Amino acid sequence: MLMFKNKILLITGGTGSFGNAVLRRFLDSDIKEIRIFSRDEKKQDDMRHHLQNPKVKFYIGDVRDKRSVDGAMTGVDYIFHAAALKQVPSCEFFPTQAVRTNVLGTENVLDSAIAHGVKNVVVLSTDKAAYPINAMGISKAMMEKVAIAKGRQLGAGGATTICCTRYGNVMGSRGSVIPLWIEQMKDGKSITITDPNMTRFMMTLDDAVDLVIYAFQNGANGDLFVQKAPAATLDVLADALKGLYHTDTEVKVIGTRHGEKLYETLVTREEMAKAEDMGEYYRIPCDTRDLNYDKFFVEGNEEVSKIEDYHSHNTKRLDVESMKQLLLKLDFIREDLNKGV
Repeated sequence: MLMFKNKILLITGGTGSFGNAVLRRFLDSDIKEIRIFSRDEKKQDDMRHHLQNPKVKFYIGDVRDKRSVDGAMTGVDYIFHAAALKQVPSCEFFPTQAVRTNVLGTENVLDSAIAHGVKNVVVLSTDKAAYPINAMGISKAMMEKVAIAKGRQLGAGGATTICCTRYGNVMGSRGSVIPLWIEQMKDGKSITITDPNMTRFMMTLDDAVDLVIYAFQNGANGDLFVQKAPAATLDVLADALKGLYHTDTEVKVIGTRHGEKLYETLVTREEMAKAEDMGEYYRIPCDTRDLNYDKFFVEGNEEVSKIEDYHSHNTKRLDVESMKQLLLKLDFIREDLNKGV
């Protein structure tokens, strides 16, 4: 964490679950200042009272409003861009709002970062951006394209480095079903499952923050980093939670919601053809060719047809016991169980 000594980090969407996790990781480091940029003044006020930390500064604004972004940017060295609309059903009904926040908002942040000489920007993406079928995923895919295009333009010698990190389901985050199911069990209600055979990648917020740090330290312009992760069916997840909470709550299948997939793809087949295996992660470098295609002798890549995309149906599959062990890594579940709930 030496590279962050006496530096200023800006977290957009800093009051969300992901922004909070990044904040916690940096709080005890020798970083100079952490700026929380978000539009929710109530969450900011709650966070301010909870933290009582002079390192943390709060900026109210919206990534859609370039002037408010510029106001938070002076002196910033690093940016973690987590601000987004990410509820799949909401984005299905209000796709233009998803575009304004996820695509145009990201462009505002990146343009401001470049103009203010920010050293490094890491943009948060999602598995739903790979082969997207819903408005949230499509807007996030466009967000990735905007970030990668900006990074390509800046090039290897650019004063600002822009790269993306892509994740599967982060357990217990705002978009996760886990807190909802726990609440349903406590209230004596049925657990509502859309499809028991649906698979999702499973990772903790701490694992996800590790990749953010890795991207800051190792990312080149236009890079996309993807976290490898095990997956589980919703059926297994429900059984694991019921086992941990010692309850025999009924499971009610309610059918697939708007825009939901049976399984999530983290890396497309086309990306896998050029991906570099970094052990815990995949690095997908951007295509550095320009639009003068005549300069390049292009042949079809036979490898692409042989490669399979990396998705939640073909990754390592968790059983109920291993799912329980992963759930016990979550602070809020451990605290809950220790209360004897």
